[in-house]
Amino acid sequence: MYSSFYGFRVKPFQLKPDPNFFFGSKGHKRAMAYLEYGLAQGEGFIVITGEVGAGKTTLVRHLFRKLDSEKILPAQVVNTDLDSGDTLRMVSAAFGLPYENLSKASLLIGLEQFFRQCDQQGKRSLLVVDEAQNLSPRTVEELRMLSNFQTDDRPLLQTFLLGQPEFRETLMSRDMQQLRQRVIATYHLGPMDLAETQSYIEHRLTTAGWQGNPSFDEDAFGAIYDYTAGIPRKINGLCDRLLLMGYLEKLHSFSSAEVNEVIRDIQQEFDVPAATVRMPGDSPGTPVSESSESLLKMENTDNRLARLEESVVSLLELLKQILSLSDPGKKLKKDKI
Repeated sequence: MYSSFYGFRVKPFQLKPDPNFFFGSKGHKRAMAYLEYGLAQGEGFIVITGEVGAGKTTLVRHLFRKLDSEKILPAQVVNTDLDSGDTLRMVSAAFGLPYENLSKASLLIGLEQFFRQCDQQGKRSLLVVDEAQNLSPRTVEELRMLSNFQTDDRPLLQTFLLGQPEFRETLMSRDMQQLRQRVIATYHLGPMDLAETQSYIEHRLTTAGWQGNPSFDEDAFGAIYDYTAGIPRKINGLCDRLLLMGYLEKLHSFSSAEVNEVIRDIQQEFDVPAATVRMPGDSPGTPVSESSESLLKMENTDNRLARLEESVVSLLELLKQILSLSDPGKKLKKDKI
């Protein structure tokens, strides 16, 4: 929608990882250096952690573009919330090998044969496991066992593990001692600072064909940074909405006022009602409206009044019985009868 309005060739702030938009912040350059160091070593595990949306997947896709396809055969596994057997199937599928209805032994044999064929062709197999924080200790152990495949002088498989910060807890647990001994480098990819956030936004705009329209005031970059804390995915989401608002309102410049207006809209969209109630005819989880809330209060009041009225009637009946027993005249009349 807004791309033609601002003269962009493509959307500058799409959420999907795109190596065309890779931005080399200080943290991303260091993370890339660790990955390249690992490739040069040709063995062991490299561990990269970072918050959600920090740019780990984009980092890997940028790395894949730089690989020499004549020397390295890469494969990536993203769905990691699986048991150990299914993980081996995912690894086999990532390398293009058969995996359906195969036993664990057959999967391992097939993988080893494939890695040896690659080695004979002068290629090294590289496995990149994304979302590693979802891996169970047992599954991590299965991946470690794959690193045992080697020739007399070199391993047949190298593995990069990318995950959220909690993966470090798994890595430091008592059961992971053997894996830690094979980790040759680790790096935590942190958020960008204010200056990098501004450079990141301008870099993505320029990559998309930006010619200065729209313009951003200095305080706009500050407001974006304050809300996103320098996390690339959050920056993309906010800036995409900002440009959409600019298109709808025909804006060609943004200040902190426009940024904060979009932030308020986003926050309101994700606000959760304080309480929910199911009224007659309502579906489960219908928010409490003022009318239904008032009706609920009226029904509660009516119920309390009804119970109070029943109590008063019962008390009056009891008093009548007591008075009738204590009246001698009435008792005498009953005796005569």
